[in-house]
Amino acid sequence: MGCRGGSENADIKDTSKMEVDKFENRLTLESSPYLLQHAHNPVNWYPWSEEAFDLAKKEGKPVFLSIGYSTCHWCHVMAHESFEDPEIARVINDIFVPIKVDREERPDVDQIYMAVCQAMTGRGGWPLTIFLTPDKKPFFAATYIPKNGRLGSMGLRELLPKVGDLWKKDRKSLLQSADKVTGLLKSAYTAEAAPGSVLREPTLTRAFEDLRRVFDFINGGFGTAPKFPTPHNIYFLLRFWGRGGDNFALEMVEITLQSLRLGGIYDHVGFGFHRYSTDAAWKVPHFEKMLYDQALLSMAYAEAFQATGNDDYSLTCKEILRYVQRMLTSSKGAFYSAEDADTHGVEGEFYLWTSQEIKDVLGEEFALFSRVFDISNRGNFEGDKNILWLRSSLKDTSSVLEIPEKDLRDRLEAMRQKLFSVRESRIHPGRDDKILTDWNGLMIAAFAKAFLALGERDYAEAARKAADYILENHRDPEGKLFHSLKGTREKGTIGTRANLEDYAFFIWGLIELYEALLDARYLRAALDLQRAMLSHYWDEKDGGFFFTPDYGEELLIRQKEAYDGAIPSGNAVAALDMLRLSHLAGDPSGEERAQSVFKAFSGSAQASPLAHTMLMTALDMALGPSREVAIVEGQGLDEMLGAVRSRFAPNDVVLLVDEETRDIAEFTGAMAQIEGKATAYVCIEHSCELPTANLSKMLEMLER
Repeated sequence: MGCRGGSENADIKDTSKMEVDKFENRLTLESSPYLLQHAHNPVNWYPWSEEAFDLAKKEGKPVFLSIGYSTCHWCHVMAHESFEDPEIARVINDIFVPIKVDREERPDVDQIYMAVCQAMTGRGGWPLTIFLTPDKKPFFAATYIPKNGRLGSMGLRELLPKVGDLWKKDRKSLLQSADKVTGLLKSAYTAEAAPGSVLREPTLTRAFEDLRRVFDFINGGFGTAPKFPTPHNIYFLLRFWGRGGDNFALEMVEITLQSLRLGGIYDHVGFGFHRYSTDAAWKVPHFEKMLYDQALLSMAYAEAFQATGNDDYSLTCKEILRYVQRMLTSSKGAFYSAEDADTHGVEGEFYLWTSQEIKDVLGEEFALFSRVFDISNRGNFEGDKNILWLRSSLKDTSSVLEIPEKDLRDRLEAMRQKLFSVRESRIHPGRDDKILTDWNGLMIAAFAKAFLALGERDYAEAARKAADYILENHRDPEGKLFHSLKGTREKGTIGTRANLEDYAFFIWGLIELYEALLDARYLRAALDLQRAMLSHYWDEKDGGFFFTPDYGEELLIRQKEAYDGAIPSGNAVAALDMLRLSHLAGDPSGEERAQSVFKAFSGSAQASPLAHTMLMTALDMALGPSREVAIVEGQGLDEMLGAVRSRFAPNDVVLLVDEETRDIAEFTGAMAQIEGKATAYVCIEHSCELPTANLSKMLEMLER
C-alpha cells in the first residue's frame, strides 16, 4: 500500500513533481480531513500507531513525525513544497519511518512534542516537525522547514541526508541527546505540578496587576503581535471587577472587545472571528476560523452584555452564533471544527476585495463604505487587496459623518448583505468536518450561555441538539467519552480516546445547558461524566487531573498541567465544573476536589498567575461569595427565572426543584412552593434564607 520505492542513495536530486494521485499510503484508511489531505503524498505516511514504531524498531530507523491540522496555512505550504515532491519523499522513506498526526485528533501527542519544540528552539507552531528514536524520544525539533535552505539555515533537502548520515555514523550521540531531552521534559512537568502555598485572594489581585502590566491601552488585548484574543482573560477580569476589585478591569474588557469587533480579525461580511491577528491592532488576521474561538468569544461578549447592558456586545454575540449555525453546524446538530485560511493555496483569498470589486457591487454607496471600512484603490493589504476593518465605532463614525447612527447601521447592513451574496459565489475555504467532543462542549456552553443572556430560544435548542448528539454517539458502552470518531460505517467506526479537556469542556457545556433548559437529565449526565473523569484522570497522589486516562496509550510522559493556551486549561475548567456541580447537587466533595486542584498547581499559579487566568476564574468562585438559587415550580416561574438570568452573577447557580432534581440534590427535598406560586430559596455559602414567592424580595436577597 505504501510508496517506499526509489534508489538506496539518499542524495536528493532536483526533479520535477509527479502527479500526486499516482501515490497512495496508509492515510487513505483514516477519517481525519488533515490526514486524508496527505493520503496521496509520495511520502509513505503512517498514522500514529504501534505498527509504525514497531517497524522503526525492526528496521533500525528514526521516525519523521509531522504534526499539523487541516486549516493550517503553513502545513499546506510544507506539504506542497516537500511532501508532494517525489525526491524529498524518497529520502524521507529511505531514512525514516514517517508518521503524520492531526493535532486536533491527537492533542495528547501534539502537546508533548510541542513542549519539546518550545524547549529546544524557544518557539512553537505548526507544522511541527520532530525526529524521534523508535522508542518515541525526540532528538530534533522544528516547525515549518522550507524545502531549500535560506539565509544560512538548512532546508529539508539538506537536513534529511545529514540526519541520515548522523543516524548511521553517530547514533549513540543522537540517542544520548534524546534521553537528555526526555529527562528535561519530565523535570519540567514535575516542576509545573509542584505545589506552593495556598491560593487566596491576593493571587487574584496579582493576576489582575499582571494583565494590566501587559495590556495594550491603545488597541486592547494583551501583549504585542502576533496577538490572540484569549477570552479566558476576559472571563477573569469580569469576575475580578464583579467582586469589587477594580473598575479598570471592566475598562480593559471593554477596550479589548470593542477593538476586536472593529478589526480585520472579525469577518465583517460573514461574521465570526479569525484565529489571531498578525499585528497589534487586530487589522491583519491569520484567516482560519476555529470553532473554539467562536465559542469562547461569544461567551465573552454574552457575559460583557450581562455586565454592562451594551447592545453592541449582544449584537456581536448573535453574529458569531449566526456564523456557527450557517457554516459549522452539521445536519445532526453537532459542530464542525474549522474553516481553512486558504483558497486555491492563497491565504485569505475568500475574504479579500479589490476596491473595484466592491464598487461593482455597491455602486453609489461605495464612497460611504470605503470610508467606513478603510478601502483603498491601492489596497490596504497585499497588492491591491483590501481587508475590511472599521476605523472607529459606528457611534463615532455617525457623529463625524453627521448620519444618525441607526440610519448608518441600516445602510451598512444592506451593503453587507449585497457583498455577502457576491462572496457566497466564490469558492469557499475548506471545512474541517471533524466533530470533537471538547470543542463541541465549548460551543454547547456558548449557545446555552447566549440563551441565558439574550433570551433567544433557538440558542438553547442548538445547544440541546449538539449535547444529545455527543451523549448518543461519543460514549462507549461503559459511558466513557470518545474524543472523536474515526473510520466509516463500511470499514468500522472506532473512537479516539478522550482526554481531560473532552470531559471538562463537555461537562461545562452540560452545566450551562442544564441552567438554560432546567432539564435534570443534563445535570445527571454532567455528574456521571464527572465521576468518570475522577475515576480515570485524577492524580490520587498529588491531586489534579492528568491529560490522558489511566487506560490510555503509554506516551513519553503523562502530562498534568494547568496553564492556559489558546483555549483554557482542562484542569482549571474541571475545577470550576466541580465547584458548580457541588453547589447544584449539594455535594461538598466537589469543592474539596477543586481545592486539591488549586493546591496541586499553586506553585506555578503563584509564579505566573497571568498564565493561569482560567484557574483564577475558578478560584474566584471558590473564594465566594456564591449562591444557590433553588426555585420550586409554580405560577410566575418564567418571570422569576428571567429576573435571575438578567444579572451578571457568574458564581451563582440556578436549580429547578422538581421530582427528578430532588433525587439528585437531597438538600431540596423539603422545599415547597408558597400558595401555588414559583418559590425561590436563596442559599448563600450553603445557608438558605427563608423562601419567598415575591420577585422583589428574591432580588433583594441576591444583592446581599
